[in-house]
Amino acid sequence: MPRKSKDLPSPAGLRRHVVRAPIHLYRWRLGWLLGRRFLLLTHTGRTTGRLRQVVLEVAGYDPRSDTYLVASGFGARAQWYRNICRNPAVTIQVGRRRTPAVASPLTSEASGRAMADYASQHPRIAAKLMRICGLEVNGTKDDFYLAGRDHVPFVRLTPTPTRTAADS
Repeated sequence: MPRKSKDLPSPAGLRRHVVRAPIHLYRWRLGWLLGRRFLLLTHTGRTTGRLRQVVLEVAGYDPRSDTYLVASGFGARAQWYRNICRNPAVTIQVGRRRTPAVASPLTSEASGRAMADYASQHPRIAAKLMRICGLEVNGTKDDFYLAGRDHVPFVRLTPTPTRTAADS
């Protein structure tokens, strides 16, 4: 059973600047340097209505449905997660591709399965992610499942077709 070892605050000060540094790569049109492993999520602030951005690791991609899976390492209290729950219309950029999308939080059960799948594909990175999130896991698939179910919500990002003048 995963144990919460500590409650981590959102990054602040120098740590915040380091965590947010990849956003500048996208602003400088260099997001392709991060490949398909990361994406830039542009979302709307739930209280300000202003556009906000965060770079997230892609936990999964389904080419058949063209959907991306991301996790909220700071749980349901992460600002970006709270914002997409209020307004699921977002924009994502993966490499050079920028597209509007819809963010759909997964159920806790589906988040658990997604975390277990991610951990089986990337065991060392998943274990490190759990430590960063303040969670202690024993490394089993069941423990990762419980960590995802109880602490790490996942979100499916589905690109929406863009309308052109010819479509109207």
